[in-house]
Order: sequence, then C-alpha cells, then structure tokens
Amino acid sequence: MWRPLNRPLPSLAGQVIWLIGASSGIGAALAEQALAAGARVALSARRESALQQVAAQHPAALVLPLDVTDAAAWAPAYAQLLAQFGSPDLVLFCAADYRPERVWEVDAARAEATLQLNLASVYHALQTVLPDMLARRQGGIGLIASVAGLIGLPNASVYGPSKAALINLAEILYCDLAPHGLNVYLINPGFVQTGLTAKNQFVMPALQTPAQAASAIWRGVARGAFEIHFPQRFTWWLKLARILPYRLRFYILQRFVGNTLPGMPYQPPRKAPSQSVLRHDEGAR
Repeated sequence: MWRPLNRPLPSLAGQVIWLIGASSGIGAALAEQALAAGARVALSARRESALQQVAAQHPAALVLPLDVTDAAAWAPAYAQLLAQFGSPDLVLFCAADYRPERVWEVDAARAEATLQLNLASVYHALQTVLPDMLARRQGGIGLIASVAGLIGLPNASVYGPSKAALINLAEILYCDLAPHGLNVYLINPGFVQTGLTAKNQFVMPALQTPAQAASAIWRGVARGAFEIHFPQRFTWWLKLARILPYRLRFYILQRFVGNTLPGMPYQPPRKAPSQSVLRHDEGAR
C-alpha cells in the first residue's frame, strides 16, 4: 500500500534520457544535472544554438533539434536517437509557452498555438515512443505540468487549462501504463525563475531557480514518486485550495486578484438573485 507508485531510480548513470524542451529553464537544468550524473541525454527543442550551449561542456549529450508541434519531425528525430543512444529509459516533456492574460485579453490564434505546444505535441511524443517502451516493458514518461493546473487561476487563461489537461493525462497514463511495467511522472512545479515567469507582474511566492527545480525533480524520480510537486511550502496551499468549496475559493481569488476590466474601475460582485428568481429562471429553461 505504501510502496512508491514507480520503480525508484537511485542513479542516473548510464540512463538514456530524452529531454523535450531542453534549450532553457527547467529543461536545460535537468539536462545539466543528468549529464553531470553520468546519463546519456538527448536534447530537443527548436533552437539548435541554445541546445549546443547546453551540450557544450558534455560530450555525452546528443543535440536533436525538433519542432515538437511538427508531427512529421518526430519519427526522424526518434530514429536518430535510437541510432546514437538506443531506446530511451526516460522521456521528459518540458516544452511549454505561457502568456499572462485575463480571459478578455485572450487571442484565439495565440491560444491555439499555446495549446498545440503545451498539450497537443505531447501526443506526438507518446505516439512516437510508447510502442517501443510497451514492447520492451521498460521506460518512463514524465510530464511537466504546473500547480496552475490544479485550480483555475486568473492570468493563466490558456496556460492553466493546458496544464490541467496534462495532469489529467498523466493520471490516465499511469493507469494504462503502470501494469505494463512503465513509470509515469506527473511534475507540478510552483513558480520557477525562467523566461516565462519573467513576464509576470505580480509577486511569485517561493520562487525557485531552475537548478532547484531540476534537483527536486530528480529526487522525486529517484524515490519513485508519481507526483513530484515543489516547493511544498507553497504547493500544499494550492492543493488545499483545490478542495475548498467554490464559493470560498472564488471569493479568495477575487480578493487577491480582482476582476477589473482594462480602463474600468473595480466592480464588486453583484448580489445573487433571490431564490424566487432562481426558481423562475429554472422553470423557464
């Protein structure tokens, strides 16, 4: 009952790891720490020059430039990985985009592009690597979601739903893949100091460096955790907020964030209609 949900992986030495989104931030820090620990790491992202900088000090790194939203690009990248390193023991999906925006600021075309990168491209990865892993009954999949996917946070109008979907997907993956011997990791970071969070104009509690985030992730992998969330002094508060009644949760969020439209003074919430009006509306439907 209390055993780890995944097989513990106490050492990364000799492991073949494919990091998707390894050109900066958490992905780059994960790569540097895994390479320092003796893993053979394939680095993928669109920016080849940034990948080369990450790999510069590590001859065991393999640079595999990849646009994760291009479905046709996955098969040749995977074939090159197999030819150079063999089958991966772990595939970690770190690629993501984020734009802080309230719902009235959302642009449909930008939203679609974000969802293609944050969510749809994960399915390209799964289609590419799962047949081999299932045939070998060995390997692991890690999805970097976010605590922004735990509850509906203002300013994360597209990013939050994409990460909520990854949380749901990781749970499905575990139920489907664990009986076949595969590991699945759901990674829910809090705020991490990256180019994405640099866009925020608000205080970010318990802000972590990418190196701190990567260390927390590798510690979770080492102990066989399914969900790896950090820093826990912050993430447990959001987990608590997740189980609050909606009335209380929405009240807290609106008190701290507000709901002011651009160029308009703050409008307090209207009082709820009387019970008689509610009954009338329900009957009209």
